[in-house]
Order: sequence, then C-alpha cells, then structure tokens
Amino acid sequence: MAKKGNRIQVILECTEHKASGLPGTSRYITTKNKKNTPDRMELKKFNPIMKKMTVHKQIK
Repeated sequence: MAKKGNRIQVILECTEHKASGLPGTSRYITTKNKKNTPDRMELKKFNPIMKKMTVHKQIK
C-alpha cells in the first residue's frame, strides 16, 4: 500500500503587481508540506515585470 505524501503544489502570485493595475501577472509554482505549513505561504520573489523583489502570496 502506497503512503500518500504531504507535499502539495502551490501557486504564488504577486500582490503589489495585482494592486498596481499593470498588465500581466507574476506567478511562481512551488511545493510545500501541508502538515508543517497549513496556512497560506508568503515569500519574497523577483517580479520581472516590475523589476524588483515583491511579496508573493499563495492563491487558491
């Protein structure tokens, strides 16, 4: 019997870009352990459209 893993794929979307009204979106796909981090993730990632580091939050 195979054990079900705790790692799931999540999508991170830029919050500053969304609020600015510029066209396009900055999104990253990563994985997280849902047992260790049950709440939504928040990471600082590079936004290539705004050309700076911004806060990206988990969506869905």
